[in-house]
Amino acid sequence: MSEFVSGPQAWVGAWSEKRAELSPDRVGLVDASTGRRFSYADLDERANRTARLLRARGVDREDRVAVVSRTRPEVVDLFLATAKTGSVLAPLSHRLAPPELAALLGRVDPALLVVEAPFLEGTRTALDEAEGVETTVVAVEAADDEASPAADTPTYVETVPTDDGPVETPPLSPDDTHLLLHTGGSTGTPKETVISHRAVVWNSLNTIASWGLRPDDVTPLTFPTFHTGGWNVVTVPVWHIGGTVVIAREFDPGQLLATVEREGASVLVAVPAVLRMLTDHDDWAETDLSTLRVVKSGGGPCRDAVMAAWWDRGVDLSQGYGLTECGPNNFAMPDGWPREKAATVGKPAMHVDARVVADGEPVEPGAVGELQLRSPHAAAGYLDDAAESEAAFGSGWVATGDLASVDADGYYTIEGRKKDMFVSGGENVYPSEVEAVLAEHDAVDEVVVVPVPDDQWGEVGKAVLEGDESLTLADVESFCDGRLAPYKVPKHIAFVESMPTSGPEKIDRQAVADRFGER
Repeated sequence: MSEFVSGPQAWVGAWSEKRAELSPDRVGLVDASTGRRFSYADLDERANRTARLLRARGVDREDRVAVVSRTRPEVVDLFLATAKTGSVLAPLSHRLAPPELAALLGRVDPALLVVEAPFLEGTRTALDEAEGVETTVVAVEAADDEASPAADTPTYVETVPTDDGPVETPPLSPDDTHLLLHTGGSTGTPKETVISHRAVVWNSLNTIASWGLRPDDVTPLTFPTFHTGGWNVVTVPVWHIGGTVVIAREFDPGQLLATVEREGASVLVAVPAVLRMLTDHDDWAETDLSTLRVVKSGGGPCRDAVMAAWWDRGVDLSQGYGLTECGPNNFAMPDGWPREKAATVGKPAMHVDARVVADGEPVEPGAVGELQLRSPHAAAGYLDDAAESEAAFGSGWVATGDLASVDADGYYTIEGRKKDMFVSGGENVYPSEVEAVLAEHDAVDEVVVVPVPDDQWGEVGKAVLEGDESLTLADVESFCDGRLAPYKVPKHIAFVESMPTSGPEKIDRQAVADRFGER
């Protein structure tokens, strides 16, 4: 802990208490899966009860609380309660296989493990495989599911104390850890990123200031809470300013459209696949979208056709950029931004410095290099991984591992991951550029381009397509003629019924490469 110790107003622990004082009757959370609505007074009382549960279970300051669950009010309780007690919340993906979950449990080593009932069996298997992890398991009984916890497992409802009065909060530094969030890596065990109270607060302030959030904003949460998007994209910023967050256990495009209309949603952030599914739904044309004021795409490039569909409905959709290690809200579109800048992520947000470098030096406008970021909302590093932390954070800038360019007007464009770029006949090929062209074809719903070995050129592209399987390689070559340089045009194609995903409907590029990375 740093030497500076602040009052609770400078860190996340007092937020539910402050909101309960300033706007006690305003709705802070809506659970669309059950219809329950929670005021800020309700949320603070629930957080106080959960804080007492943590202490009763022996969870001390800096101890870790892991949770394996879908998005539900109890996970919100844990977020607010760990902030009050100075303990650390480590949400873990319920989508992981037991060996993968075991590796993360071994890394996090939680003092308490809270598990939603449907995932108890897999989590217990993971615990059996995790080395040296001794923890207490508390189950959240999912009343809206058939699954129930085993009789010998204490449940959240039975365990949480009834006293919802104020709890004593320890002195904390803004540099103390509030969250451990695992990266979305699809090879090896994901890294656990250390997120301080300071980072959460600054990302929230940055988002409010740069995106123009308001106290009357309502946002449906489309990201899972084991993802930085589940907390830091809009949930925490909206709570910070006193708005309303709507959650649900599962994603369904029809239900999300209904939520937007029913709740009068004004802010919506989602990955491109979700935004496309909304436009493809039967209810799209009839849904009232007039309340939407801020709509952002993140987690990958958004296709022109999808953006145009939203614009045609009068919604000012634009693209954003973030990562677990920094922010994640790093860019904003200027007021009145021109449509020809739609492929960019805009300009650096209020409290963010950005640069594009090659060999450690800034590149000329238009040139491609690695994107680096600097902001008080950057993470502190990776848990128990000094080498990776030094590589990513050691220069004073966050090395994102993403390729980008900045134009003469100061707009940044994400060109793809450094690791995704390949060299064909001595020329750099950026898959995202090729994918953007192929996605314009009427027969293509989704596309991922991966490199495959080639005797003549070293590597060439293979386009893995989701769409009309009557499309031929000759069709692809003809469509790309005049749109792409010949060396960028894929030399092989393959089809999938649906793209594999990792995280919130985000395409798992590594899984595609693993399956199709041979000729």
